[in-house]
Amino acid sequence: MADRSLVLVNTGDGKGKSSAAFGVMTRGWARGWTVGVIQFLKGGAWKTGEQKLAEQLGIDWHTLGDGFTWESDDLDRTAELGRLAFDKARDDLASGRYDLLILDEMTYLVSLGWVPVDEVVTAVRDRAPATNVVITGRDAPPALVELADTVTEMRKVKHAYDRGIEARKGIEY
Repeated sequence: MADRSLVLVNTGDGKGKSSAAFGVMTRGWARGWTVGVIQFLKGGAWKTGEQKLAEQLGIDWHTLGDGFTWESDDLDRTAELGRLAFDKARDDLASGRYDLLILDEMTYLVSLGWVPVDEVVTAVRDRAPATNVVITGRDAPPALVELADTVTEMRKVKHAYDRGIEARKGIEY
């Protein structure tokens, strides 16, 4: 069963969940894989270093949210965008187009009640056979943890933000 695709989940309250996923993204691209990324919360104003790199490499990148929930002026619209992004993810998972699909910040769709956990588990479980998946975000639901082949929990020990140091280009984004 060595050729079976894998599901990786990066969760926890520590920094590095998305960064680790984007490391896998570059590794897959370097192996000739077709790679896609869907970001569920980050909005168009967040032009990350990873996105710039992905565009240069020809990786499909979709930032489908309107920003972080605490920045939203219309949480109903933010939730609607999250559900629409999940519809795209479900289609991409089933399509067979990708060897690797990164679903960045997807756990929030479940923890915020925007998409039922069983729909997420079904979409990931029933994905195209060759599609590897990396899912990031805090509070991964137990059913998703159970489904995953590898789960890594990032634990915050200390973070510069706690001392008032804002996010920095090249470090956080």
